[in-house]
Amino acid sequence: MSKHDESRRAFLVGAAVGAVAGAGLVPDALAQTHEQHDTATDAPTTTAQAHAHTGGHGAFLNDDDAATVAAFSERLMPGAPGKPGASDAGVLNYIDLALAGAYADQQDFYRRGLAALDAHCRTTYGKPFALLAAAQQDEVITALEGGKATGFSWPTAQAFFNTVRTHTMEGMFADPVYGGNKDFAGWLLVGFPGAQPLFSPADMQSKDAFAGAPIIGLQAQSKSPIRRT
Repeated sequence: MSKHDESRRAFLVGAAVGAVAGAGLVPDALAQTHEQHDTATDAPTTTAQAHAHTGGHGAFLNDDDAATVAAFSERLMPGAPGKPGASDAGVLNYIDLALAGAYADQQDFYRRGLAALDAHCRTTYGKPFALLAAAQQDEVITALEGGKATGFSWPTAQAFFNTVRTHTMEGMFADPVYGGNKDFAGWLLVGFPGAQPLFSPADMQSKDAFAGAPIIGLQAQSKSPIRRT
């Protein structure tokens, strides 16, 4: 992994640590979407998990747009041996499902942003973003972040970059029930224990990673017996 890749990963992981611990990457809108779709809580998989088995897109993104989003998110959070990246964590699946549900109001934003992105890449490099070499993709992303990529009006280049980066972080670190964070890849990366039913006072005071029980998510919690008084 290059120093550039390591720096980008370090930034996203560092930004996610506090947000994950405070559940800041699980928006209320996504929680509502889960409640609407996951009506059979004792089913073997959620709608989001089942969708991942079909290739991770098709709820909103077509094949070309899915390839672009997958390549973009992987450059934002590149994988390496022993270090899961966006592709490993199913970020594409998360974004596709979110755009078909809780983030449906951003569908036109993505359509226009992805079209402008590929137009910029074809003008500059003669190829769409997904077919560029990793170094060229990084150049494009840097241009987007700095507002220097050509051909963008609405959304602006910076707005598109910021939105995809935010959604990549959500797909890496939100609860797996929403379609990302496959096999708890993001939580394992930052040492987050998941939706544990109870933390002792000692656990709350400890500065060490919690290791008292297996990592569990909302899907497992939904199957737990409800205590009645």
